[in-house]
Amino acid sequence: MGILWFIFIFISLTGHGDAHGPDICNHAGGLCRVGNCISGEYLTSYCFEPIILCCRFVLPTAKKN
Repeated sequence: MGILWFIFIFISLTGHGDAHGPDICNHAGGLCRVGNCISGEYLTSYCFEPIILCCRFVLPTAKKN
């Protein structure tokens, strides 16, 4: 019976939300971070929702002359 609970928990964690995993985050130029994005980064998606975030650096805007 205990193994059934383990399988249930594993399936529910992998199918939760729109989490895509670290491969998708890294491919999009982001980094997986636990808790919060650091200064200069913004949240793009989740590596593992809702704890591990996919954060990406804010690109500097181009100045027009």
